[in-house]
Amino acid sequence: MRTEGRGPDLRHHGDAEVRDDGAALVDLAVNVRADTPPAWLREEIAASLPSLAAYPDGRAARAAVAARHGLPVERVLLTAGAAEAFVLLARALKIRRPVVVHPQFTEPEAALRDAGHTVDRVVLREEDGFRLDPAAVPEDADLVVIGNPTNPTSVLHPAEAIARLARPGRVLVVDEAFMDAVPGEREGLAGRTDVPGLVVLRSLTKTWGLAGLRIGYVLAPREIIAGLERAQPLWPVSTPALAAARACVTPRALAEAGHAAHRITAERGHLVAGLSEFASLGVRVVAPADGPFVLVRMPGAAAVRHRLRELGYAVRRGDTFPGLGEEWIRVAVRDRGTVSGFLSALSVALR
Repeated sequence: MRTEGRGPDLRHHGDAEVRDDGAALVDLAVNVRADTPPAWLREEIAASLPSLAAYPDGRAARAAVAARHGLPVERVLLTAGAAEAFVLLARALKIRRPVVVHPQFTEPEAALRDAGHTVDRVVLREEDGFRLDPAAVPEDADLVVIGNPTNPTSVLHPAEAIARLARPGRVLVVDEAFMDAVPGEREGLAGRTDVPGLVVLRSLTKTWGLAGLRIGYVLAPREIIAGLERAQPLWPVSTPALAAARACVTPRALAEAGHAAHRITAERGHLVAGLSEFASLGVRVVAPADGPFVLVRMPGAAAVRHRLRELGYAVRRGDTFPGLGEEWIRVAVRDRGTVSGFLSALSVALR
């Protein structure tokens, strides 16, 4: 189904739930892995601080990211988080008809609109499990943006279904900010060079707890990377962020991220099982979920969310995502103890 229009507040993000009077709440609104960054990563970042007097040199970090994905460095661009990449794409690409597949992270559409583009939406349907039908994307779209696994639905689309969106003359942007939370990164497209016009965005902020440092990267054909680089400010990624990038793509870090992905899978199972106990009250979870969060529909979700705040828990409102409404919330996966406490609070909030 295709829709147009501004509608929801595209600039609302989960961190708004835990600012100011929400700072003391248990945070299930932000999709950053808890208890991060780990001590070894903090030490790597701290070791870069004596070099702050020099301008950042991103060559080593760029080479490390390229090696991690088996790509030449010319196909890699480091960015100040994935959000900067959306802005660069919106400003640097010469496009006529951009399409964003929703519900998904709203920043890509916001960046496109800010750059003066008229954006079409393909809105996936709840009754289809929010699953992609490649045929729903207009054939003349020359830019298509989709998340995988998708925020907020937690749907993991088959890689080949996404690859079917590729066309000559089309840029296909796949936001894989949460792919490293999927065991084995199955259905990932990072590193693929056989899909024409493929642009993959990765973020190091979610798994490693670096949202305040801002580090991510783009994997794309050389000509696209060159265009984005020309649009990027000088020295866009700080020296500490470059140190983090190098550290987060080492074999040790990749092994730790893999273990974390399996742990998230188990903890998500506990959360989904607990939420299913409220089915008689109209609570529904979008399943199967494959991200470090779940999307939940329930009657009176806005009121429930406010009651949860009174009980000490912050969750993400869903009505700012195109294609969703006030009956939706997104809940981040946390450890078993935190999830059990949340489920107890939810049982009170649903009364």
